[in-house]
Amino acid sequence: MRIDFQKPFSAPPGAREILLVRHGAVDPPGPDGLIAGRSDPDLNVQGFEQTDALVGRLDREPVAAVVATPLRRSLQTAEPIAAGHGLVPAIVPDLSEIYLGEWEGHGIHDRGSRGDPEFQRVMREQRWDLIPGAEGGDEFAARVDAGLEAAAELATDGRVVVVVVHGAVIAEICRRVTGSTPFAFLGSANGSISRVVRMPDLRWMLVSFNETEHLT
Repeated sequence: MRIDFQKPFSAPPGAREILLVRHGAVDPPGPDGLIAGRSDPDLNVQGFEQTDALVGRLDREPVAAVVATPLRRSLQTAEPIAAGHGLVPAIVPDLSEIYLGEWEGHGIHDRGSRGDPEFQRVMREQRWDLIPGAEGGDEFAARVDAGLEAAAELATDGRVVVVVVHGAVIAEICRRVTGSTPFAFLGSANGSISRVVRMPDLRWMLVSFNETEHLT
């Protein structure tokens, strides 16, 4: 197969293309907002606005399927996108956000904004398992890998799968695809789009990361 690297990328026959969408913005819940031990907030006003922008942006994509996780912020983002293509989201639990143990519902965003030393160590060493009770890195990687492959099987030649997931999941997929350090791609924005492709030889490629032009 010949490839012209001076032309825009186009997935060849047999490839499977996935658009990784980070769910819209939420207001982080406190400990009383946990459901089955997990943070599961609804989208906030900004999150619904970001979802509207995603619907418009993805309207021009040839969508074969839309995937969501069981968490409400993913479903609330995925459902309008799917409806725009006459689809219903497929639920893939393996793509749910990293479980943060004792930090679930205790303000990881607040820890970061106030320079919490424990948070800084997690970021510096790039290890979620430093958080008490959190999901192990190997376990997280294995289930995300399984979820990604399951989503890829929903694609067809010339049509993409939209996968509405979470920040740490996008970072893990990009790490797996590129061989980067664990947290290299942790900065995807709410409502952003990243594009990965499984080539016919099963090799994965990162085509784009953190597209946000539709949000501005």
